[in-house]
Amino acid sequence: MSTLVARMAAAPPRRRAVVPGVALAGLVLAALAALPVAAEAAGLPFLVVTATRMMIFGLAALSLDLVLGYGAMVSFGHAAFIGLGAYAVGILDAHGIRDLAIQAPVAAGACALFALVTGAISLRTRGVYFIMITLAFGQMAYFFMVSLAPYGGDDGLPLSGRSTLFGMRLIEGDPALFYLVLAVLAVALLALRRVVASRFGRVLRGSRDNAVRMQAIGFSPLPYRLTAYVIAGAIAGLAGVLLANQAEFVSPAYMSWQRSGELIVMVVLGGMGTLVGPVVGAAALIALEEVLAHYSDHWRLGLGLMLVAVVLLSRGGLAGLAAKIGRRA
Repeated sequence: MSTLVARMAAAPPRRRAVVPGVALAGLVLAALAALPVAAEAAGLPFLVVTATRMMIFGLAALSLDLVLGYGAMVSFGHAAFIGLGAYAVGILDAHGIRDLAIQAPVAAGACALFALVTGAISLRTRGVYFIMITLAFGQMAYFFMVSLAPYGGDDGLPLSGRSTLFGMRLIEGDPALFYLVLAVLAVALLALRRVVASRFGRVLRGSRDNAVRMQAIGFSPLPYRLTAYVIAGAIAGLAGVLLANQAEFVSPAYMSWQRSGELIVMVVLGGMGTLVGPVVGAAALIALEEVLAHYSDHWRLGLGLMLVAVVLLSRGGLAGLAAKIGRRA
C-alpha cells in the first residue's frame, strides 16, 4: 500500500475539467449548509451528527492532502495531531478552562510545535524511511497518552460538556456545532487554496516533482516541506478540538496508526492534490461504513473491494472519476 500511495503522490494532479475546484467547493459547502434544515424537515436528526463527523475528518484529510498530495510526504502518524488537539481540550477542561477561544489556539500551537520538532527529524529521510519514522513518532504520542493515568490513560477522558465560546454556550446543540465545523472547514479550504496557489505552493509542488531541479534553481525543499508539515499539523489539531467537542470524550484511539491509515485512504479515495477531493473522500468513506455495516458483519471486505475499484478506475480518486465522467458527457 505504501508503494502505491507513494507513486500516486509523486504523480502530478490531473487538470480538472467541467467544474472548477472553487465552484465545486462552493456547491459542496452550500449543500452542507442546507442539511440541518432538510434533516429536521425529514425527521432525520442523526444526519446532522453524521455529517458533522464527516466534515471533521474531512478537515483532517484536507490537512494531510497538503503534505501528501502537494508534497509527496506519506505520513503514517498524522492522526497524532488529531489526538493532541483533542487532548488539549480534555486536559484544559479537566483544569476548568472550557472556552474554545483558549482551547483552539493551545491545541493548534501544541500540534504545530510537535510537527516542527518531529518534522525537522522526519524530513531528513525519504520514501519508506519517512513513512516508518512518522509512524514511530505517532506511536510514541499514542503510548504517551495511554500512560497518562491522571487523564484517563487507556480508558480515555470524558469532558464536562461542550466548550463555551467567549463564555457563552453557543455549541451545545448539534446544529450549532455543525455550523461551527462547516465554518472552520470553509475557512481551511479557502486558506489552503491560497497557499497552494502562492509561490510557496508552487515551490512545494516543484519539490514534489523534482527536488534536485528545485535545488538547482536556488530553492531548498526542506524549509518549504517543513512549513507545510507544520501547517498540516495545526489544522489537524483543530480537527481534534472539534472531534472532542462532538464526542464529549477524548481517547488515545484518536491517534492510533490505524486512524492515520484511514486518513490516507480518505485522501486517496477523494483525490490527492485537489483539496476538495479529500473532503469528499472522507464523506464517502464514512457513508460507506455506515451503510455497509447495516448489511453484514464483514462489511470491511466490501469496503476494501470498493476502494480497490475506485483506485483502478481512476488514479485521481473520486475527483478524477467525476472529471472523467464530465469530459465524456
